[in-house]
Amino acid sequence: MELKVRYVLLLAVGLWSTLLLTTVTAHQEEEDEPIMEMGGDMDVEDEMEELDHGEELLDGEVEADMPPGPPPVPKVTYKAPEPTGEHFFAESFDMGTLDSWVLSKAKKEDIDEDIAKYDGKWEVEDMKDGKLPGDKGLVLKSRAKHHAISAQLLRPFIFDTKPLIVQYEVNFQQGIDCGGAYVKLLSQTPDLNLDEFVDKTPYTIMFGPDKCGEDYKLHFIFRHKNPKTGEYEEKHAKKPDSDLRTYYTDKKTHLYTLVVNPDNSFEVLVDQAVVNSGNLLTDMTPPINPAAEIEDPDDHKPEDWDERPKIQDPDAVKPEDWDEDAPKQIPDEDAVKPDGWLDDESEYTSDPDAVKPEDWDEDMDGEWEAPQVPNALCETAPGCGAWQRPMIDNPSYKGKWKAPMIDNPNYQGVWKPRKIANPAFFEDLHPFRMTPFNAVGLELWSMSSDIFFDNFFITNERHTADRWANDGWGLKKAAEGAAEPGLVNQMMTAADERPWLWVVYVLTVAVPLVLIIVFCCTGKKTAAAAADYKKTDEPQPDVKEEEVVEKAEADQVKEEKSQPAPSPFRSLQKQEDDLLRRSPRNRKLRKD
Repeated sequence: MELKVRYVLLLAVGLWSTLLLTTVTAHQEEEDEPIMEMGGDMDVEDEMEELDHGEELLDGEVEADMPPGPPPVPKVTYKAPEPTGEHFFAESFDMGTLDSWVLSKAKKEDIDEDIAKYDGKWEVEDMKDGKLPGDKGLVLKSRAKHHAISAQLLRPFIFDTKPLIVQYEVNFQQGIDCGGAYVKLLSQTPDLNLDEFVDKTPYTIMFGPDKCGEDYKLHFIFRHKNPKTGEYEEKHAKKPDSDLRTYYTDKKTHLYTLVVNPDNSFEVLVDQAVVNSGNLLTDMTPPINPAAEIEDPDDHKPEDWDERPKIQDPDAVKPEDWDEDAPKQIPDEDAVKPDGWLDDESEYTSDPDAVKPEDWDEDMDGEWEAPQVPNALCETAPGCGAWQRPMIDNPSYKGKWKAPMIDNPNYQGVWKPRKIANPAFFEDLHPFRMTPFNAVGLELWSMSSDIFFDNFFITNERHTADRWANDGWGLKKAAEGAAEPGLVNQMMTAADERPWLWVVYVLTVAVPLVLIIVFCCTGKKTAAAAADYKKTDEPQPDVKEEEVVEKAEADQVKEEKSQPAPSPFRSLQKQEDDLLRRSPRNRKLRKD
């Protein structure tokens, strides 16, 4: 019985775990607690009246006129983040203007004139479903348009002995079908003109999310300068192992951070969690340093080079009895025509009920013929028409003769050109020392509108970046967390979006209840019946529960051991009583 109960409990726990896992997976909800310590500049206020009221509730002093209901949701008051510490760029857009930003007036090259202009609209406004009134951001407003906007840094960033930290926030308010939300760090060049910012404007690093179709990307690309030729080549970081889908579909604000260290290591973080990391020397494609040796482009394979590992045996001769003309299949000579076969009947016959259409013109349509229908006589017969023997495989068939394959005595292996020293070889052990940049820009094409950008920050101090993140994104996360629905509401919402979850809910509740009722009730009934038999001398049926039989036999053995040895007469009488008691035919009370 205890084993059954344990089994039922384990099954119920397993089903409930499956239910919760399915619901969480469907919603991809983040259950992290809101950040409680947001720094000195963050104003997260639970109104003093509510705090005092909560203390009164804890002390048991509840006011009589207080309406019953759930506790009020804590208020999160917005306060614009203020940059502190060493930084090169900080923008929260809370002033409500784009005074420090430059809209591109250029045209994209090599495309139609109608879509060449960078005429996509930008606005500074509140988030549509934002939980922090007053928190403004930069919003990409147009769809199917080219957008380009940029701003100067406070001073150029030079890659020396301190790391680079770039971070900003993105919210795909309408979701994202095809488009990017990445940022470009524009290289410091003499001819840099932000009014002419286009896709071909030189950049040092490109970083951020990008999506088209089911391809979810998080770019980290930097342009590396060849020290020998002076040419630039894009180097792409490896693809993250994490599933990025949630960041594009949950319509929440996410914090994207790039950290590049002087030791050439890098980290890509989303919401302050690492999703990709590596080293510039080993985890970029194509590699930073070219191969020391390359294949000689002037080396060509000799004409007599034999790459065939196997050849046909030149000494092999076709056997004299090999018949290449023998058919693959022949008629079965042992087959016999079934009885009742109708040789004079065809499988199909003209429909006797068919009538020539009135508008049939034999001059135009030809002679009219009734349509063919299955012959009714053939339905009950083995077959109709001329009987033919069935075909079987020809045991003498061998096919076309071919000489067997043998090892090629002249095999020289697969030819490869010889290796020579790479004339373009170089070794750059410090790719972190990239081209300095002095501007940040967004150059995007998107099929979705209302992409929300906020809180751009560039620094060389990790703790300064963390403080800015806590004061900006951390506040948004706290507000979103305070407004999150409970588990029941999440389950109901998930079921509305995915109706098949109702089946999971019903099974999760119904299956444990049914199993508990069946197992527990059945076990109690059996135990009660066994107890009744033990208390009386009523004969029991031969078919018993295995546990009751074993217990009765064990009790009998124990009783026999505890009593003195019986006399032969008493033993004989006891055996007779046992026979009477065990017999299913005995329905009367035993006599002494």
